[in-house]
Amino acid sequence: MIGNDIVDLVQSRKDSNWRRRGFITKIFNENEQLLIANSYDPEIVVWLLWSMKEAAYKIWNRETGNRKYVPNKLICSIVEMSCGSAVGEVICEANRYYTKTIFCSDCIHTIALKVFDHLDHVVEIERCEIVKDPLGLPGIAMEGRRELLPVSISNHGRFEKIVAVL
Repeated sequence: MIGNDIVDLVQSRKDSNWRRRGFITKIFNENEQLLIANSYDPEIVVWLLWSMKEAAYKIWNRETGNRKYVPNKLICSIVEMSCGSAVGEVICEANRYYTKTIFCSDCIHTIALKVFDHLDHVVEIERCEIVKDPLGLPGIAMEGRRELLPVSISNHGRFEKIVAVL
């Protein structure tokens, strides 16, 4: 399973006032709030954690069929972070998801997977290749494979990312 999320930083500055009263406490747990508060660039950490939660939620939702979004139940930890990327983990109801995030000057893109080693096998997919299964979940047909290969689609502002694990 794979999930991904992209945040257009220009769009988020227009649409989302993350500094407004109650936003941080509604979305992030105490440890995540400390990461944000102690960060050199709190805005980037807010959207990093947000994108980690969103990407992991897409897997959790697909696995459980539960469409209830509860960001405080998605517990993020950052394992490693540099100026260009971050590796982390998200835990939701005893499920562990591994994340890899790429930072660009105008966007943040996070991929989440159940298996850490699969982070090296993620590919971007063209939109024209996507079909939906009977439940409406996106995938791509692969020769020699009966079921669709699951894909994750994320859009925000000027950006779209469609990814799969091969």
